Amino acid sequence: MTAEPPIDRTSTIVAPLVYLAQGSERPVRYNFPPPPGVPVQSGTFVAEPLPIVDARPLADRFDLDRQGFELLRRPSAVTEFDDPAHVRAVYYPEVEAEVWAATGAERVIAFDHNVRSRPRAQGGATAVKEPVKRVHNDFTATSGPVRAAAELAAAGIDPAVLEGQRFALVNLWRPIRAPVEESPLAFCDARSLAAEDFVTADLVYPDRVGEIYQFRHRPEHRWYYFPRLAPDEALLIKCYDSATDGPARFTAHSAFDDPTSPADARPRESIEVRTLVLYGPGTQPRA
Repeated sequence: MTAEPPIDRTSTIVAPLVYLAQGSERPVRYNFPPPPGVPVQSGTFVAEPLPIVDARPLADRFDLDRQGFELLRRPSAVTEFDDPAHVRAVYYPEVEAEVWAATGAERVIAFDHNVRSRPRAQGGATAVKEPVKRVHNDFTATSGPVRAAAELAAAGIDPAVLEGQRFALVNLWRPIRAPVEESPLAFCDARSLAAEDFVTADLVYPDRVGEIYQFRHRPEHRWYYFPRLAPDEALLIKCYDSATDGPARFTAHSAFDDPTSPADARPRESIEVRTLVLYGPGTQPRA
């Protein structure tokens, strides 16, 4: 294997990333008002000041199947993201096409999205959430296949098609309206993660309990970010992969407080769309 060129650390910042504390119990988060006396979020978290490398000079090195994330330089024809029905009807097909082109998949199905804006969420806007400033991955080895099967069934497709083929859950994340000036996303190179870093966390909804991964810190973790990501750019994030023989399966990521953000930084607005990627029978991960 050819060694990768050394990384220029001159464009590295140091910023806090919030991990699950060593020894913390399994975290539980309620996505509705919990029973009396039960906290909305359990678990103990700690902010670790860590180096985060500017990935822009290295962008061509990053690959969805190798590090777990990848930069796309592709503008969107969509400018209106406030109406969920409009996003599903107009933006989902665009996302499906982008993910299909980037992965070489047989089929891509967009099935869910989140619009994020701190001031709008705090102001009570419907269907808008705040950036997540905890190191996490959206699915686990258990919840990934469960969600994939559920989305196929919802689309009128027999979930049995998952048997015997590689499939993945990939997010396409894009800034909207303006470049990101605060709360950018950081990504941990999937190759620097170890099994002991992963902790299953429960997400409790009124009708179900889902799972995500949260992470414990180790010094070996390698973090990157793309400063001032613009609306004509997007990021692919690997959140689950059924292949266990080489590719990145999960990607630890988190929004963070950027020490270089100006005092009058425009609050970040972004949209992430979740997709189910079907590679087809016998498809092998990219080398």
